[in-house]
Amino acid sequence: MPESKGRAKATYTPPQRKAKAAQVGNPVWFAPVMVVLLVLGLLWIVTFYVTQGSYPVPSIGYWNLAIGIVLILGGFGFAMRWR
Repeated sequence: MPESKGRAKATYTPPQRKAKAAQVGNPVWFAPVMVVLLVLGLLWIVTFYVTQGSYPVPSIGYWNLAIGIVLILGGFGFAMRWR
């Protein structure tokens, strides 16, 4: 039975790795601002409900809930970028 001729294979050379840029963490103020936004939003909404709309800003009514939610969303936005 005839034998097949072997193929000449090139030696494996792994691809060159690119130098990684130094990972820079967040600034020192980043985590405290995130926590403050989350807690402030929660406290804003809780205050509105506990005082039956008398505080924090009585003239805007249920828009107080929107302010609290926006503060919480801002905190979550910071949380998404936290490293």
